[in-house]
Amino acid sequence: MNSLKQWSLITGASGGIGYELATVFAKNGWNLVLVARSEEKLIELKNKLESAFKIRVEIISIDLSQRTAPQKVFDSLQKKHISILALVNNAGFGVFGKFSETSLDKEINMIDLNIVSLTILTKLFLKEMIQNKKGYILNIASTAAFQAGPLMAIYYATKAYVLLFSEAISNELKGTGVTVTAYCPGATQTGFQAAANAEKSALFQQRKLPSAQEVAEDAYKALLKKKTVAIHGLVNWTLANSVRFMPRKVITSIVRKIQKQI
Repeated sequence: MNSLKQWSLITGASGGIGYELATVFAKNGWNLVLVARSEEKLIELKNKLESAFKIRVEIISIDLSQRTAPQKVFDSLQKKHISILALVNNAGFGVFGKFSETSLDKEINMIDLNIVSLTILTKLFLKEMIQNKKGYILNIASTAAFQAGPLMAIYYATKAYVLLFSEAISNELKGTGVTVTAYCPGATQTGFQAAANAEKSALFQQRKLPSAQEVAEDAYKALLKKKTVAIHGLVNWTLANSVRFMPRKVITSIVRKIQKQI
């Protein structure tokens, strides 16, 4: 795909899957708007990608969990006359532990980042995409979206929102030239586990995890193929789809066992 003069906006670009998504888009000729809290990391990534791939990279250092942040991002790009062809909503984090014991402030912050900012950014950039009759929206959900998740109750619920929201607006946008892809990776080698205090969970301890680079490359392919829902890997696909054939209480009990620390 020749995207030399086309722009992609990627949130949560300073590390993990977001960092690798930025690299994949850059390698394929996209100009980039990279959004994350860490200005230092964004500057480092900007310099690396501009040098390696001869593209333009704009950076916006901002905390997207703040309700006014998405509008500030949108307004900044409007002033620079940068039109976004591909919006990648990747920013997000999780909190591990029993809901009765975890930090409410952290969980509200997580809802604001995982759900609210994603929704606002999609709303803001979608109108121009529809007007241009072309656009891509890539929402990073998770295999967590397919069932309840004891010990990470709010995180699983936020990813269910991302999945269902993406499927619904994908249907609404048929015939507009704009596509929406909910990409659902499973556990991946990133800093997510440490941030969520879930490093000792059996979910992350009992099998070899795919790299963030592998996941990012697969997500990019799913975007170009205009898939509404894409799940990374055959094992993840099988597990995600198997929940339809089992009692919900059984699935929830299994997830609890997988989530517990070892």
